[in-house]
This record gives sequence, C-alpha cells and structure tokens, in this order.
Amino acid sequence: MNIYNNPAATLGRGFFNLLETIGRISIFTAISISHCFRPRFYPMLIVRQMAEVGYYSLPVVGLTGIFAGMVLALQSYTGFSRFAAESAIPAVVVLSITRELGPVLAGLMVAGRVGAAMAAEIGTMRVTEQIDALTTLSTNPFKYLIAPRLIAGTITLPLLVIVADIIGVLGGYLVSVYKLGFNSDAYITNTFEFLQTMDVVSGLVKAAVFGFLITLMGCYHGYHSRGGAQGVGSATTNAVVSGAILVLIFNYIITEAFFSQ
Repeated sequence: MNIYNNPAATLGRGFFNLLETIGRISIFTAISISHCFRPRFYPMLIVRQMAEVGYYSLPVVGLTGIFAGMVLALQSYTGFSRFAAESAIPAVVVLSITRELGPVLAGLMVAGRVGAAMAAEIGTMRVTEQIDALTTLSTNPFKYLIAPRLIAGTITLPLLVIVADIIGVLGGYLVSVYKLGFNSDAYITNTFEFLQTMDVVSGLVKAAVFGFLITLMGCYHGYHSRGGAQGVGSATTNAVVSGAILVLIFNYIITEAFFSQ
C-alpha cells in the first residue's frame, strides 16, 4: 500500500508534526523567557511596545467592555425576572466581568490587534533578512525583538483588563439604573457587597498569562515565517488563531486552579 494513502501513516505524520511544533514552541519560549531576565535590556523598546499593546488598544477594549456589561445586565434581567431574582443582577454583572468577560474579551481583542501586528512586523523583518542583519551587527534578535514584546504584553494586558472591568461594570450600571429602573445606591451597594479581592486577582492573573501567550504567539509565528508575502500572511493568521485558542484553553486552566474547590 502506498504510504501516502495509508490512514495510519497520515495520522502518524500528523502526530509527529504536532510533537515537533510543540518542541519548537517550547524551545522558543524557554529562550525568550531567559532573555527577559538577562541583560542587555532595551527599556525604550519596552515602553514603546507597552504603548502599542496598551494605549492604542484602549478604544477597542473599552467599547468591548461597556457593551459586554450592558448586554449582560439586559440578558440577566430577562432571565432572572422569570424567577423574581432581579436583585442578583449586580452580583452577576460584576462577577462575570471581573472573573471572565473582562480578561477573556480583552485578550481576544488584543490577540486580533496586537498579535497580528507583531507577527506581521517580525515576519516582514524575517523575509527581508532584517533579522539576519541584526545578528550580523551583534544584536541578539531575542533581546531586541522578542523580549521587549513579551515583557510589555505581560505587564500591559492586566492594566487593560482593569479598565475593561471598570467600564464593563459601568455599562451594567447604566442599563440597570436608566433602563431597567434599579435604584442607583442599592445597585452600587450590591456590587461591592458581592465583589471579593480574589475575583479581581484571578482576572488579573489571567490577563498576565494571556498577555504573555498572545505576544509569544505573535513573535513565534513572525520569527519563523517563510516564503515572502504569503508566508507573512500565513504567520499573521496563525498568530491570531493560536493566540485566541490558547486564551480560551488557559482561561479554563486558571479558572480551575482558582475556583475548583
């Protein structure tokens, strides 16, 4: 039987390709993390990347947060009114935003915006041999290109999530008070009564992990892109898709770690 028509051989090749990819990502991750803690550092590049990841992502994250909070309050009211449990809406909104929707939606938005941009930029540098030129000039590409982006993503996404949490809760408040007729003081009191420190901390831990993963995928796929413009396009697509998938996977893992008991 021809090996290319053998389903077992096809499955085996796919499995070994998966193992090879995991190994390459693991090695790339280890090297990148090691360069984040060893000199030489480029503080201005870190600040620039923090502006790219954080400041320029504020509009899309803010819009996502406020409309998520508004829709959550509206849908919760639609369901809870059947059981005369409207008083639980403030708790549902604040817990859902801080634990899940804030970090996850912010992570997905940043993956689409920043992950794609990083993959395209580094991928273009790879196919135009600019990365090879850095090596020729005795500049380590991991220190100059990868480490600043990883540090910036890990630090900046939790700050974005704090903004998303505040705006999301504000969106739920606006809909609940001005559309659904809730008492403003009672809504605010119930919000702070049910909110605990661990709810916010878990969301910020998720955000830090998501920021690292998103920037890691953008850098990895850009760094290993090949084949000119088509390769850069594929790297950009792969960076967004893999970043979004990892956000969802690690969202469950971290939730399990914090709230499994």
